[in-house]
Amino acid sequence: MMRTHSFLTVLLWSSVFYVVHMTPSQKRTNKHSHSERITGLSENDGKTLHRTKRGWMWNQFFLLEEYTGPDTQYVGKLHTDQDKGDGNLKYILTGDGAGSLFIIDENTGDIHAAKKLDREEKSLYVLRAKAIDRKTGRQVEPESEFIIKIHDINDNEPKFTKDMYTASIPEMSGVGTSVIQVTATDADDANYGNSAKVVYSILQGQPYFSVDPETGIIKTALPDMNRENREQYQVVIQAKDMGGQMGGLSGTTTVNITLTDVNDNPPRFPQSMEHLIVCSPESAPPGTPLGRIKANDPDVGENAEIEYSISSGDGSDMFDIITDKDTQEGIITVKKHLDFENKVLYTLKVEASNTHPDPRFLQLGPFKDTAFVKISVEDIDEPPVFSRPWYLIEVDEDAKEGSIIGQVVAQDPDIAKNAIKYSVDRHTDLDRIFNIYSGNGSLFLSKPLDREETPWHNITVIATEINNPKQSSQIPVFIRILDINDHAPEFANYYETFVCENAKAGQLIQTVSAIDKDQPPRGHKFFFELVPEFAVHPNFSVVDNKDNTAGIMTRRNGYSRSKTSTYLLPIIIFDNDYPIQSSTGTLTIRVCACDSRGNMQSCSAEALLLPAGLSTGALVAILLCIIILLVVLFTALKRQRKKEPLIISKDDVRDNIVTYNDEGGGEEDTQAFDIGTLRNPEAREESKMRRDVIPETIFQIRRTAPLWENIDVQDFIHRRLKENDSDPAAPPYDSLATYAYEGNDSIANSLSSLESLTTEGNQDYDYLSDWGPRFKKLADMYGGEDSDRD
Repeated sequence: MMRTHSFLTVLLWSSVFYVVHMTPSQKRTNKHSHSERITGLSENDGKTLHRTKRGWMWNQFFLLEEYTGPDTQYVGKLHTDQDKGDGNLKYILTGDGAGSLFIIDENTGDIHAAKKLDREEKSLYVLRAKAIDRKTGRQVEPESEFIIKIHDINDNEPKFTKDMYTASIPEMSGVGTSVIQVTATDADDANYGNSAKVVYSILQGQPYFSVDPETGIIKTALPDMNRENREQYQVVIQAKDMGGQMGGLSGTTTVNITLTDVNDNPPRFPQSMEHLIVCSPESAPPGTPLGRIKANDPDVGENAEIEYSISSGDGSDMFDIITDKDTQEGIITVKKHLDFENKVLYTLKVEASNTHPDPRFLQLGPFKDTAFVKISVEDIDEPPVFSRPWYLIEVDEDAKEGSIIGQVVAQDPDIAKNAIKYSVDRHTDLDRIFNIYSGNGSLFLSKPLDREETPWHNITVIATEINNPKQSSQIPVFIRILDINDHAPEFANYYETFVCENAKAGQLIQTVSAIDKDQPPRGHKFFFELVPEFAVHPNFSVVDNKDNTAGIMTRRNGYSRSKTSTYLLPIIIFDNDYPIQSSTGTLTIRVCACDSRGNMQSCSAEALLLPAGLSTGALVAILLCIIILLVVLFTALKRQRKKEPLIISKDDVRDNIVTYNDEGGGEEDTQAFDIGTLRNPEAREESKMRRDVIPETIFQIRRTAPLWENIDVQDFIHRRLKENDSDPAAPPYDSLATYAYEGNDSIANSLSSLESLTTEGNQDYDYLSDWGPRFKKLADMYGGEDSDRD
């Protein structure tokens, strides 16, 4: 019979369990057991039944984890009834951990755990055992399977899912408000004892918060926690196994809890009746910031946003207040222009209120506060102020020079009432047409006006305080020049009027109109009529159309160009203004040949000498004759240009400039050039014939009368120039004839240093100082013995 030996480590004893004594928790395996015969009394035949014992059987094994004894841990023993104790049988173990974790004595069947086991790594091992005959190698019993379970011990403490938790909750929350849930897990076996039963408790954070021992939910424990008093809380939570009993293992975690803000505080000024004094200069323009006022709100974010307003006060219409979104301050600004002379002190009632009130806390009171602000206006030296923003003055264009055309008035707005002087900005009156009396601001004319040239004048008048010239102001003055009837009307255009030779009496040949530079208030009205001398004109008449135009009519039938080609018709034009102006315009009427429809064909008198018309052939012939004449003329000119010159060398004087760089030997060199030839007109060369072309006609050499006595060289040169201009034998192209003329002798005689060498002793150069500033340099160089020594 196979026995199973199971040992309980805690009690340190083992027992052999037989099948008949096996408890329900034990496992019985009988895969290949012998047949059992049960002997008993049958109801039918009364036979006796017999039962035989199983030859191969063991129980389920249990083993404690984390064994730390000096020897290997004994698990159990395998045994079969076939084992006679003679050593013929051999026990073999296979399966999970066989040979490494679990070893078996092949002779006795004893099983030991070779290593320390951890249930959290593996809690169940399945192994298989068999017994074989050593001699034959045959299994004496079929292979059977058994289980080794690892019993848990409390060797793992609870662990939280996070080392640190972060949570937030609105301030002023009620008691029991959930904040956050923490969770801890235990790796021990939850089905064996209380090793994995975790209980939560709070170690730090009381009395503000509490924790549910089973679920780990953290809740508020105090009512109305105020963020303004304390914002951050640190709570330490413990998780302990063994149901929280002594000896259990534990773990902790930290929970950082922040109270978030709610709008539970109204804005408050530092003092309920705060008086803020602000000084503002009276010259501050609208929109100028004067000062800041601030109400304190301990809330944050949008709960601390404040809106400022002026609820009442005598300055509510003069000042405004806006909110600085960054600093939550109220900025008091100027709304209208201030005047120290009008009012010096203003009082404002400023109100500060939350823009996002929380209805839950309205019962705490109104979420706004008020303060009184006093604004004092400072007096400053202001520039003069004109009585109007601009001035419009109308003046007749015939106003006399010096006449007063208008007046501007300004005064000092300050209490001192300083005296004012006036002037005209000359940048706006470059022609200086207008002037102003500096004492009273009266404008008067300095030059006559002409509306037709400039109908408007825009000038600027400056008013300046006499005691403080820096204080000045300007005002535009628009001067409109009123028209007077000082221009006579005249023809609107230049009319080219013609009358056909075949015109009939009473025929309209031209319509004329007039213009006038004046602009009468009732508009223009012109009248047309002939001059009195031509009141009854035999050829033409003028008909006034009463619409500022007039028609020129013929008075007879037919006109002849051969007799009179042009008629002059003087017309008087009157206007209707006062005084009446008139002018006479002469209309030139040409007599022209017209077709039957009245279309002009020719108006010149020379056209009468030509035939009525030329044929195409005649025109072609005339054109050919002109072309032939042009060809002949071109050929003649070309032949004349082909004449060969006699001189074809560098001596040709045409467009040649010969340069001589001989400096000469000075005044003593009498061999280089005899200037007396130029100075003596009698020594001039005779007129010679041109040598550059072959002469076709021998001209008689024209000699001039001997007029050279007592004639200056300059007159001689002019005469030579005149002779060359009138000489018919002169070259037809450009030539260069050069005559030099030095002029008369110098009163200083020669200044050459060459002649100075011939003189003996020192010369006196003091006379150079008498010649003026041009000779000052020479006088300094040669004047006096001291200069020589230097």
